[in-house]
Amino acid sequence: MAGKNRKKTTTVGFVSLGCPKNTVDSERMLAEIAQAGFLVCAEPDNVDVVVINTCGFIAPAKTEALEAIKRAVACKASGTIKKVIAAGCLAERLGAELFSQADGIDAIVGLGQRDAIAEIIEKTLNSNQPAIYLDHLCKTIHDDRARMLITPCHRPYLRISEGCDHKCSFCTIPAIRGPFRSKPKEIILAEAAELVSGGAVELNIIAQDTSWYGRDLKIKNGLATLAAELEKIPELKWIRLMYLSPAGINEKLIETVAKSEKIVHYFDIPIQHINDKILKDMRRPDSKEHIRRLIEKLRSAIWDVVLRTTVMVGFPGETGQQFTELLDFIGWAEFDALGCFKYYAEAGTAAAEMPQQVPEHIKDERFEEMMLTQQEIAFAKNKKRIGAELGCIVDCVNNEGTGEGRFYGQSPDIDSSCIINGCFAKPGQFINTKVIDAKDYDLVVKQI
Repeated sequence: MAGKNRKKTTTVGFVSLGCPKNTVDSERMLAEIAQAGFLVCAEPDNVDVVVINTCGFIAPAKTEALEAIKRAVACKASGTIKKVIAAGCLAERLGAELFSQADGIDAIVGLGQRDAIAEIIEKTLNSNQPAIYLDHLCKTIHDDRARMLITPCHRPYLRISEGCDHKCSFCTIPAIRGPFRSKPKEIILAEAAELVSGGAVELNIIAQDTSWYGRDLKIKNGLATLAAELEKIPELKWIRLMYLSPAGINEKLIETVAKSEKIVHYFDIPIQHINDKILKDMRRPDSKEHIRRLIEKLRSAIWDVVLRTTVMVGFPGETGQQFTELLDFIGWAEFDALGCFKYYAEAGTAAAEMPQQVPEHIKDERFEEMMLTQQEIAFAKNKKRIGAELGCIVDCVNNEGTGEGRFYGQSPDIDSSCIINGCFAKPGQFINTKVIDAKDYDLVVKQI
């Protein structure tokens, strides 16, 4: 038979964990794997090789990554998987130590070796010895073009820089991803054009800190200038700016967003805390007064602005009074969306060595109180939107005609959604809707 001697195609399973930056890395690796002729399988537990692109930012992410690796190793022991490759942030952070934390890994692949993943898979299949591929603190910036998207094609992520120069005392990112490097503007614009040609109508701009874009290249008002260039792409409808450091938001950026017809009126501003002593101990370049004035300035300049933030509770030395100060500020600011993290003492960070570590049960109590406070704010804001007309992008539609989408104030993957009754549009299309109800954090709308 003609196919009797045909070489069996190598099957690869892929597990992508972590943040949108990791998602972009996963999409590039998947493209490399597919272009090399390997067959990418939907189920990662019955393949020749499984690649796990890990996150290692905080303890829960590390736990999730190790559990995924150990599941793959167990499948390897049972004979349903031949090789296990651990890649990404946890691989970069732990290096060879990862072998001892998850016995049975065949290869460890750091961030700098991302684009060599196909070659590494081939080497791993042909070797019986564990190997490690690291390029610590890679100072180059990856070209993210040619990706196999795992997000819907109409709303992909566009990464504009890598690494971070901030020295926050609790953060592992600079040690994992290296110093801040802006991606050259011509590469960003080429990638944006490629994504739009593939069906993107919304680009979600990401980095460790997007507001810092261009500073290392001596570009004044780098993000505002870049966003203005992206606006010129005709088919692009929405540009969303994520991960904006409060210290990096200036008058020019606010003015650019306010005047734009494509940059959505949405600011994602992680403040982390509001007490000045805690901010100083966190080594954040902010103050309570600056953050307060920034919020007032944004709401004055853009009447329909939607604000999202991230805060941390239980940082070393945080007193009940300091937590109450943060809670009161959240009540004053009335952010539209808020993410809350409990502090984790990460090895190698300055904060892990600080005295007065807050007990876990107090962190849990503060986390719950913070989320209940924000829940009350978010639910009240949703009720006020009932009766309003909103333009929405459709993300998906089921067989019964119920769709899920978002108005400009909802970021994909992390914020709430609009549940669309009687939806006749396709994913990626924009529709006019009217808010008819609020269901917890989500809005219920009908197409009009």
